[in-house]
Amino acid sequence: MAKSPLGLFAGRVLKAKKKRFRWSISTYKRRELGLDKKSSPLRGAPQGRGIVLEKVGIEAKQPNSAVRKCVRVQLIKNGKTVTAFLPRDGAMNFIDEHDEVHIEGMGATQGGAMGDIPGVRFKVLKVNGISLKQLVLGKKEKPRR
Repeated sequence: MAKSPLGLFAGRVLKAKKKRFRWSISTYKRRELGLDKKSSPLRGAPQGRGIVLEKVGIEAKQPNSAVRKCVRVQLIKNGKTVTAFLPRDGAMNFIDEHDEVHIEGMGATQGGAMGDIPGVRFKVLKVNGISLKQLVLGKKEKPRR
């Protein structure tokens, strides 16, 4: 096996080797090939639209004990189904099946699940084009369809 180059004129060879061997680092490879964007249901987009399929309650992880209110959403752009969290108290009353919702990531590290909600990576922003926060606070009404 050849030794690593040493000496006065080794710079070019060392630089080329470093560039070549970076591909054996898994985090570098995933980042360069965009694998995390490809595997994400939103395909690297910050937000997405979808149709509500059903309302679900998801139990919190230990040591907490609660039922977190979520919805199953089918994304319009690619038909994938994801679970999205409903933030705020009473938000579930403003969402019905077949409503159109806007979702975004929950803000957890590496795009994973946040806090004590297992497997839920997204949260609901809008319902039928109206902000969920405005609906819950009573500042706006949900449009009749």
